[in-house]
Amino acid sequence: MNWQQLFIDLFERISRELERVLNGLTPDELNQQPAPDANTIGWLAWHLTRSHDRNMSEIARKEQLWIEGAWYAKFNRAADPTETGVGHSPEEMAAFKAPDSRTILEYHNAVLERIKDYIVNTLSETELDREVYSPTFRNTNTVHRRLLGVLNDGFQHLGQAAYVRGLITEQGWLGR
Repeated sequence: MNWQQLFIDLFERISRELERVLNGLTPDELNQQPAPDANTIGWLAWHLTRSHDRNMSEIARKEQLWIEGAWYAKFNRAADPTETGVGHSPEEMAAFKAPDSRTILEYHNAVLERIKDYIVNTLSETELDREVYSPTFRNTNTVHRRLLGVLNDGFQHLGQAAYVRGLITEQGWLGR
């Protein structure tokens, strides 16, 4: 296995696990807060995917699929490339209403395909050292560090969503 395939496997793992978390949830369950000011599964899944889309679009120097593919309309949101959930207040998070699980997963899978294309067709050892500016966080990091951050955040949000699923369905963490 080469290192590019390792990156792809990690992103695919997040996608598979996200599908498990969202499987069979009703819209009410997607949007249910387990406690006041707590994130919902729908918000976490959207935020995870928006983060992947924004970060990878910045890294690959492409327009976000959120805008290019008009995903914002399917989520009943504004066509704002800066809205990813970063900095959302508890009120903004509570007001967020996720569409059905299928729509969330379709958007996530579209982002995953773009990530895989970038890894296969662009990512090289030289590219890993290229510096990329993040307008969201107003800092510069290498592609390598940005990819690690995207993966880290993805796994953390995935774990949070799985935990919330266990709380609201009373079936433990993914029924285990």
